[in-house]
Amino acid sequence: MMELLGEDRYRVANYRDAATRIEHHREPIEVMAEERRLLELHGVGKSIGGKIDEFLQTGTLQVVEERRPRVPPAALTLMHIPGIGPKRAMLLAHDLNVRTVEDLRNALESGQVAALPRVGEKIAASLLQELGRIESRSRRLPLAIALPAAEEVTRSLRACGAVAQIMPAGSIRRWRETTGDIDVLVASAEPTAVIQAFIALPQVKEVLSAGETRASVLTVADVQIDLRVVAESQFGAALQYFTGSKEHNVKLREIAIRKGLKLNEYGMFDETDACLASATEQEVYACLGLPWIPPEIREDSGEVELARRGQLPRLVELGDIKGDLHTHTRETDGSSTIQQMIEAAVARGYAYVAITDHSQALGITGGLTEEELREEHERIRAVRSSFPDIDVLCGVEVDVHVDNRLDCSDEFLAACDIVVASIHSALQKPIEVQTGRLIAAIEDPHVDVIAHPTGRLLGKRPGYEIDLVAVLDACARTGTAIEVSGQPERLDLDADCIRAAIARGVMLVLNTDAHAHEQIGDLMRYAVGTARRGWATRENVLNTRDFAALRTWLRR
Repeated sequence: MMELLGEDRYRVANYRDAATRIEHHREPIEVMAEERRLLELHGVGKSIGGKIDEFLQTGTLQVVEERRPRVPPAALTLMHIPGIGPKRAMLLAHDLNVRTVEDLRNALESGQVAALPRVGEKIAASLLQELGRIESRSRRLPLAIALPAAEEVTRSLRACGAVAQIMPAGSIRRWRETTGDIDVLVASAEPTAVIQAFIALPQVKEVLSAGETRASVLTVADVQIDLRVVAESQFGAALQYFTGSKEHNVKLREIAIRKGLKLNEYGMFDETDACLASATEQEVYACLGLPWIPPEIREDSGEVELARRGQLPRLVELGDIKGDLHTHTRETDGSSTIQQMIEAAVARGYAYVAITDHSQALGITGGLTEEELREEHERIRAVRSSFPDIDVLCGVEVDVHVDNRLDCSDEFLAACDIVVASIHSALQKPIEVQTGRLIAAIEDPHVDVIAHPTGRLLGKRPGYEIDLVAVLDACARTGTAIEVSGQPERLDLDADCIRAAIARGVMLVLNTDAHAHEQIGDLMRYAVGTARRGWATRENVLNTRDFAALRTWLRR
């Protein structure tokens, strides 16, 4: 506000410097204020120290409230857009009544901004370009982009000799389907060396900030990554804190307070400020009388209460998966041969794999006629004789027509080892039509699995409308399984729907919908992570069974 009002720039710089030092200081500012040690911070004198005390005690500052009526709220946002600054922000807010980023875009596109004094078309074009970058960065990233980016950074930083431990945190560690900025946590005795290595990574396009223990960068893919470095003795507490969720952490702090303890990112402390736990997450949870809670379910959705009663479920793990029951080859829209897909499943250590290429209705994928599918099944049987250590199922992904018909005859479907049914067309039909299509497939005696049941594509389309309760009830009634897709753009079902399915006793199948042999090895973890978010155990998942048990289920 002071900067927007044109106040003394040295005073503004002092406040900004103090704020930066507080943000990057290892010790909580609340503790320093309570112990009257604020003046130990470089750049914090009596004046700023007094204002810190005032804010901590009242939640506001008199100097802020005095200036607030003179500053349009939008100007505070606008001034941080590169190329605008305080004077131009006030000009936009006052002269053009710009209140939101959308207002700014409209003013730029209409030429109003270019007509302002000392702006012109060149600056306006630059602002419009920068606005596009900001809007792109503000969107939540799909896990399929965020997780590989985080893993690339962690691999690169492990090569730095100063890194003792490193872990992606935040939404990624909880396997949320989308995330904001990427959070990475490092334990190190040499934070400066880690920060320097981080900002020098080849994938870094722009350094947004860099302090003693924190840094933020923008990658060449316009992904923001935030790094935090802590002492190794504090890594567990920091990992728990920065993993979240916020709601889960609030619940833990409430328990700590009732026990007379204090929990923050630095550790668990008693009333004398002695640290009781900080090195590992297990220690932190144990101080609260809780077992370690898996990150995927830290959403304050009942996990803390169950943990207190010792009733947390043992969630399904990647190592529990015995096979993949939904894959495609280059016979339709895949890129790998039948043999390559089987080899990938063998390399994964699977006991079985199903080849389920598309039926003919899905012409865009090169879907196969029944005769072509029969010929493919013959080729599968010929190839699988070379792989004695794995069972290969001949299947199909059969489309469900808008009139509820399946795309293949009963005779053909009865001859398949496994039938996966799905919707790929007429996605805009009303809820009663889409629900009817799925229930018709579920009630067909030949259908074993319903694939990607809501049809959503993350960041592209929300999926078709269905009555999920009716669909799940039909699955429970008929014994039809429902898929959790590991395709990163789908992750369908989502966590809430998975919990609803489990509550009804519906069997889950964790599949990759792999369209290349590499995906068999890589994408199952997305299905498992999503299933864990939905509280799935190995008992809830069909393809954790051995082949004999699977075959018995398929013959039900």
